[in-house]
Amino acid sequence: MAVDLLVFGPHPDDLEIGVGGIVARHAALGFSVGLCDLTAGEMGSNGTVEERLKESEAARKVLGAAWRENLRWPDRQIGKDPAHLDDAVRLIRRHRPRVVAAPYGIDRHPDHAAASAVVTEAVFNSGLRKYGAGGTLGEPWKIEWICYYFINDGAAPSFVVDVSEYYERKRQALDCHASQFRPGPNAVGTRLNNPLFRQLVESRDAQFGAQAGVTWAEGVVVREPVTRPNLFKEVSGR
Repeated sequence: MAVDLLVFGPHPDDLEIGVGGIVARHAALGFSVGLCDLTAGEMGSNGTVEERLKESEAARKVLGAAWRENLRWPDRQIGKDPAHLDDAVRLIRRHRPRVVAAPYGIDRHPDHAAASAVVTEAVFNSGLRKYGAGGTLGEPWKIEWICYYFINDGAAPSFVVDVSEYYERKRQALDCHASQFRPGPNAVGTRLNNPLFRQLVESRDAQFGAQAGVTWAEGVVVREPVTRPNLFKEVSGR
């Protein structure tokens, strides 16, 4: 199905960390949103593949996205296989999104940076008329633009999106990933299930919000200038 917004995440839970509020906001406003996890996160210290896939689907329902797909690329091998690029092109061409969201390219986790690079290249190749012509990759499709979101490391955003009204849904979606964020008797202690990690995510979103004069906001980076009709902060109808 065609979607307005297609969000790529390297592992299950990454897109919730970065743009859970944005996904919930767009879905609530009536935009169709599709989610794609590139791996099942099988190299994670906690949780089985089956658990993580179930948690991802539960989070999708909370956020209101239309569907969620997992490409099942090997964890810690994102982009190492040339077929990965064509997998992403095929997905973009099949679902014809207006906008693609991908991880920001500078991040402490190599998989997050690799995912950013592969998705960026796939978006470009998807619009090339002769790329995969006559093959199984589908018809060319050009998106409006690609937006980059923060998972761990960040930078100054190009703009922020007010997600105050939807932040509780983001929290609920993160709670769905219990194998990663909830410490248990048999769980290995990690950065993710330390309560300080959740604090780190929320403090970032609170800071972006405070800077914009709202309670919660998520930051986005784009690579081209953002066009505005005038210099007024509130866009007028004139």
